[in-house]
Amino acid sequence: MGATIIEPHPALLGPFAILLLSIAIFPLILRQHWERHYQKFCALLAATTSGYYVFALQGLARVQHAAGEYASFIVVVGAFFVVAGAIHLHIPRPASPLSNVMFLFSGSILANFIGTIGASMLLLRPFLHMNRGRGSGMHVAFFIFIVGNLGGALLPVGPPLFLGYIKGVPFLWAALHCWPQWLTATGVLLVIFFVADTIACSGRCVAETPSTHFHCYGKWNFGALLALLLVLVFVPNGVREPLMITVVAVSYFLTPRRVFEANEFNWRPLIEVAWIFLGIFGTMIPVLDYVEFHATDFHLASDARFYWGTGLLSGVLDNAPTYLTSLAAALSIDHLDINHLPDVAQFAFGHGNRLAAISLGATLFGGLTYIGNSPNLLIRAIAESRHVPAPGFLAYIIKYALPILVPVLALVGLIFFRG
Repeated sequence: MGATIIEPHPALLGPFAILLLSIAIFPLILRQHWERHYQKFCALLAATTSGYYVFALQGLARVQHAAGEYASFIVVVGAFFVVAGAIHLHIPRPASPLSNVMFLFSGSILANFIGTIGASMLLLRPFLHMNRGRGSGMHVAFFIFIVGNLGGALLPVGPPLFLGYIKGVPFLWAALHCWPQWLTATGVLLVIFFVADTIACSGRCVAETPSTHFHCYGKWNFGALLALLLVLVFVPNGVREPLMITVVAVSYFLTPRRVFEANEFNWRPLIEVAWIFLGIFGTMIPVLDYVEFHATDFHLASDARFYWGTGLLSGVLDNAPTYLTSLAAALSIDHLDINHLPDVAQFAFGHGNRLAAISLGATLFGGLTYIGNSPNLLIRAIAESRHVPAPGFLAYIIKYALPILVPVLALVGLIFFRG
């Protein structure tokens, strides 16, 4: 059972808005200061909002409920992140456009099982290595589109869909209801990439190197990933988290250090996600409550509006809080409570197309900008460390997101979310 919601004063929405704007702006204009102080900033905003709820509104139960969801979220995301980092793939031969397409499609499928952050950690370096000598901003952009974002559309093993799962959306719901839209978007993007990569390949001569065998180091950790997935699906909350931590500990300490070193594994991405989502979970409490009380004021009367509204906000802010906010609004229209598990399950089965619009808007549009989803900046940083010319913030939007990703997502909306 979720805690009773409280109607907050609109001023309590301020910390959430400040946090999202800060996440969007400060890493671009004050990067060094942001990296040095973002932990304190996120903690301060979360403590301010949560403290007001506890002491002024007598809402301790709401804060405890959000804290439990945050802890579960971080354990799941962290578990897949660590175990994926314990697997190193070595694919030495140069890639053809067709093998690139197969790799990206396989990566998108794998990301649905281990999360977009884990899949990006595992697959980006082999992908760039396959394309050594001709890797470009196009390769980085399509990897973000297909693996870093579309790869999170079917199973709730990471943000944003895991937030819906802990609220009561059944584990396999998105896989059963969103696969046609996911397949359409992924297929069209892969066709575009194949054409563009073929043109780029024909215009650049790359010396072939002798093909050697494929190697996978730490391969037994695929069993650990399967164990994590089974725990996530079948073990109830409260028992799930200790079991997942146990699997991660076994994987981490039994995997040779050279595997992590080959992946250039470090804890920084997970630490950043943990601090930022601490701020998000803490400041989002009044936002979700406010949306519960005022959902009808947003005029989101159709599936198409939910798809585009959720999507565009996900692209310019962050898709995880946008997903929850849109879900809360959709539930409230039918006088349902996002903090009540049976209400969320009832909505999932009674308003399937609307939930699909929200879920796909959040996951597919996350690749609209670098700040739309947590793996995006990670992918860019890894590419730059490998001396691959990743596009800048505006170049990414103007050259790739607007002319390529947006028309594909518009096609999905036209086919599946007309009403």
